[in-house]
Parts: sequence; structure tokens; C-alpha cells
Amino acid sequence: MISLGDATTESEQAFEAILRSVAPWQGRPMRYRPVLGGISNMNWRVEIDGEPHAYFVKMPGRGTEMFIDRAAARAASRQAEAIGLGPRTFNHLDAQDIEIAEFVEGRRPSTHRDFADPALRTEAMNIYRRFHAAALLPLTKTVFEMIAEHDRQVAQLQAPVPPDHVWLTRQTHLAQAALEASGLDLVPCFNDPMPGNFLVGEDDSILLIDFEYASNNDRLYDLAIWSGEMFFSESVDRELIEAYFGRYDEALFARLMVHKALADIKWSTWAMVQNAISSLDFDFYKYGIWKHMRARSIMNDPRWPVFLKAL
Repeated sequence: MISLGDATTESEQAFEAILRSVAPWQGRPMRYRPVLGGISNMNWRVEIDGEPHAYFVKMPGRGTEMFIDRAAARAASRQAEAIGLGPRTFNHLDAQDIEIAEFVEGRRPSTHRDFADPALRTEAMNIYRRFHAAALLPLTKTVFEMIAEHDRQVAQLQAPVPPDHVWLTRQTHLAQAALEASGLDLVPCFNDPMPGNFLVGEDDSILLIDFEYASNNDRLYDLAIWSGEMFFSESVDRELIEAYFGRYDEALFARLMVHKALADIKWSTWAMVQNAISSLDFDFYKYGIWKHMRARSIMNDPRWPVFLKAL
């Protein structure tokens, strides 16, 4: 831990200036250290003398304002807190778009291995169902709007696009037309199921963190992006549908598969934007081309037209 006043790097000095600006913390001894693992922002743990818990402080990464609505993220965080799915939050630095939350102790970030356990997958479905049943969020942003936003940013930044970009875009538009014709089921969606965003307790309960990308979106997108992030097989996807809806349906499976492809298009394009603007030590280009490849694996599947018709 670094004591306030002992900063040696530029990022530590900048963070100390922020710490000194928090009115309830002024004049109090405190310590801090970076929290590793994020790929968008700089995150810190802060301990303050006399406080019963540590704090988690998120400093927005360079350029993230291009695709993150911080006011909407705060609203989603506070809604999750209110329904018992997220940590306690604090508004000390809202005006600077800096997020402060209680540092969650006694839980660990999930891993892909955790969700190989059917019981923990069922618990995750319960968490998703509760989040989706809450009041609509102030921001509605579907996966199509996310992709269109990133496409514009890629063009503005002259960031790389894959050789088959035109074909991928055509498939995306076909999927959009089919999904919109069937009707979007808009609910509050988490939209960012990185394993580290699921905190698992000793009792296998789950708490969600990081609501930067949360918005009202199609319900099946939220399950699909989680399935893709966890590398679930189609047999597990069918189990997820039954666990969530209480029944299995081929049309729901088709919708899930289409959304899995769209999720990879969204994040591959996001990665190309990040590759152009981010200062973090992460290979966004490699991440992006891998996501593109996985999207192709679904869009090139002979069942792709069948999936679109089944919606």
C-alpha cells in the first residue's frame, strides 16, 4: 500500500490529487494501491483511517467517454445496489465521473472454471432474472446502436477493419432486421459479463460489479454475451434457456445464437477503437481479431439463415 503523499509515478500523483479533493476524506491518513485486471480504466483500492471498510475508486480510462455514459452507469450501479445485486456506492466524485464503491471483501472474482458447475450457472441465471426484472434504466442502447457507434468511431479514427468487413456488416444488418421484425424484449441488461465482474461468495452467491455498459437492451443479448464470454457449448446454451425461462424453445435458442454473433461483432469493433485510443497495456488488436473470428463461426454456419428465420 502507498501512503498519501508518497506517490512516485505520474498516475499515482494524479490519483492523490483526486483523493485530496474528496471532502469527507480530507485531512485523514489514507493508503492506496492499484487494482489490476481492468481493460478500460485505472482502478484503485483506498483505505482510510477510521473507516470500517476500504473503497474501490475507478478513474475513467482515456477515450472511454466515446462509448460510456457515466451518468447511466451510476444509475445502473445504484439500481443494482438497491435490489441487492451490487455493492454500496458513494457520490463523492460524481461531478468528475469518478466511481466510488465499497470494496467488496470476502468474495473473489469468478473464473471460467466456476461456471462449469451447473449449480453456479443456475445461480447466475437467477441473478440475471432479478436484474432484468428491475425498473428500466435511463439509457436504452441496443446492441445495434452499440455496433453502429463503434463503426462510426472506427471510421473517424481510421482504425483497422477486417477484410470481410462489408460481409460482416451485411450479416449484422440481416440480424437486426430479423430481430426488430420479431420485436425487441427490452429490459435492464448488464451487457459486460467479464468473469471478474461476477464476485462469488463462500456460499456460491453472486454479486455484480462494473455497470459501465449497462442499458436497456434485448433480454436474450444479456444471456448470449455471457454464454460467449464463458465459452459455453450449445448443449449448455440449451440448459441456460431452460433455467432462465423454465422451458426450452428452439426460437429462443436461435435468438441466443444470433445475439452471440452480434456480441462478438460489437466487442471486436470496440477493440479496434480501444486499440487506437487506449493507453493501457493490453493487446486490443489481438482481442478484436479473435472476436471477429468467432462471430464468423456463427455467421458462416449453415444454420445461420435458419436462425434468422426462426426469430
